[in-house]
Amino acid sequence: MSVYNRIKLAEVGPVTVVQFVDKKIIDPAVIDELGDELFALVDRDQRKSVVLNFGNVEFLSSATINNLIKLDRKMRAAKGSLRFSNLRRDIRDVINILRLDKLFSIHIEEAEAVASLSS
Repeated sequence: MSVYNRIKLAEVGPVTVVQFVDKKIIDPAVIDELGDELFALVDRDQRKSVVLNFGNVEFLSSATINNLIKLDRKMRAAKGSLRFSNLRRDIRDVINILRLDKLFSIHIEEAEAVASLSS
């Protein structure tokens, strides 16, 4: 298992739920470290079912969104599944404007996202 500084993990059955430590993900060093930790979920830990719970996140930068796109690609390449939950309305609006709602599977609540991976 890897050690993480920017995310907290919880296991709900076969699903890994990720909560972000930082409220504002805008600092380049934090974004890089966060990206490395998210990519490690797939590359090192070989997790196949992941829910990213954004409940703690108030703001994220375009570089963070780029890392989320990369994570989605890595998950798909590894035959895994990624879900988002608990997005603030303003973050969800940005994702919709960028048309990334077509790429990402977004759920209102964490339990709903976990259930979509458990069935």
